[in-house]
Amino acid sequence: MPTSTGISLPPSARPTRRDGASTKRRRISTCRSVTRTTAWSRRGQTSRRSTRNWKAADPGEEDIMTMWRAAAAIGGLLALAGGAADIRADDWPEFRGEGRLGEWRETGLIESFPAEGLKARWRAPIKAGFAGPSVADGRVFASDWEPTNGMRGTERALAFDEATGELLWVQEWDADYAGIQWETGPGATPTVDGDRVYVLGRTGVLSALRVDTGELLWRRNYGEDYAVDRMQWGFDWGFASAPLVDGDRLICFVGGEPDARVVAFDKMTGEEVWRALPSEEDLGVAQPIIVEAGGARQLIVWNPEEVASLNPVTGEIYWRQPYIVGGAMTVAVPVQVGAQLFFTTFYDGPMMLTLNQDRPEATVAWKGTSNSEIRTDGLHAVLATPIIDGGYIYGICSYGQLRCLNATTGERIWETQEATVERRRWASGYMVRNGDRVLINNDRGELIIARLSPEGYEEVSRTKLIAPTSPPGNRRELRFVNWVHPAYANRHIYTRNDEEIVAFSMDAADYE
Repeated sequence: MPTSTGISLPPSARPTRRDGASTKRRRISTCRSVTRTTAWSRRGQTSRRSTRNWKAADPGEEDIMTMWRAAAAIGGLLALAGGAADIRADDWPEFRGEGRLGEWRETGLIESFPAEGLKARWRAPIKAGFAGPSVADGRVFASDWEPTNGMRGTERALAFDEATGELLWVQEWDADYAGIQWETGPGATPTVDGDRVYVLGRTGVLSALRVDTGELLWRRNYGEDYAVDRMQWGFDWGFASAPLVDGDRLICFVGGEPDARVVAFDKMTGEEVWRALPSEEDLGVAQPIIVEAGGARQLIVWNPEEVASLNPVTGEIYWRQPYIVGGAMTVAVPVQVGAQLFFTTFYDGPMMLTLNQDRPEATVAWKGTSNSEIRTDGLHAVLATPIIDGGYIYGICSYGQLRCLNATTGERIWETQEATVERRRWASGYMVRNGDRVLINNDRGELIIARLSPEGYEEVSRTKLIAPTSPPGNRRELRFVNWVHPAYANRHIYTRNDEEIVAFSMDAADYE
């Protein structure tokens, strides 16, 4: 089935629906606007726990653990209450899921992987990109890039039928990747809100599209509209901060002047509502999030010089905390649990802030002392956002070490290399909670089911998911990696590389 953009979908990308009903073929709408663990189980084998422990957990922390669990539960309920009314609870409408919490609340999933691996419900062709997919209201949204003349090429937004993988529409625009480091396609997950999806390209083209047809509703170009000159920055990672919907506003990290590091647009029209913070230095690639503390909703803006808290409605600055980040590597999403707000970065390590509960204000609870990726203390994450549970932080460090820290003090409890296999620079894996389990998608294209506790790392099962296809920078031991955060929705995992996007079933009923 060719389209006007030259895509041809193989029959395998259009299977019949699972209930046996025939699949109605739709007309595609195409738019153009110019420690090693000594034993672990694979594929359903019995699990064993074996982790190199650095220090035993403090036996006097039961009260703290209870407090943290309660705070996490309350935070999850608040996020659910604030979500869009037309997003199903088990959809994945934005980066890291509803509320950007990295939590999948689905039940009825398989306990371990079968020997033959997960069943692919469908596969569809796609071009290059780091941007993970989003899933909402029966559609899967993605973006990609194809070079046509050197670093000049075409970026696209795509929508697929969630059940069949049928390509529903394509929207495309020109993009010049000259100067961008790791020029492997878009890096921002599409954000879905009601009947609209917001897609940000790597060069700063922001598009509001209809979810059903891909029709362009409005567009902003950061370079043209805000005089953004990426070449002035020391590290040009391109734009990878997924737009954040907050009420009637679409909040974006733009990097413009004057005072337009962060801009709130009217989500319906694209008109500017407010702007804040100067942009003389690197923009970084952090994700905007909103936390509640001190009697206020606070927009957290993390850039390579500081952490700032803003009123998301007006752009008013509440507080600013210096935090120098080498290489502009503000990648892992800040994590809030109760009054704590945690940050971690590749060179400069971790920082825990305490949020004042009476007014919008923050102080440093503790901070790492090392600025070395090799001689690390605490957690020096590069890509993977950590998890905080029961008063402990679990995250993947600079060379792939999965570590457990005491969240109150930053003290390391244990580490293991098992999840990422080898101790290598930038080895990573994306972690998502599902009940008492953690799903880890490592950069070798494997999916792991594990349980994490202060006692250690327990691997339940792992399976090969997708082939790594992206250049790994200076990861000399690997020719390719996969740095895509998958989407988890409706008992399926949706992931992609530079060649295909795939839906795998994790529904226990499909394996009975």
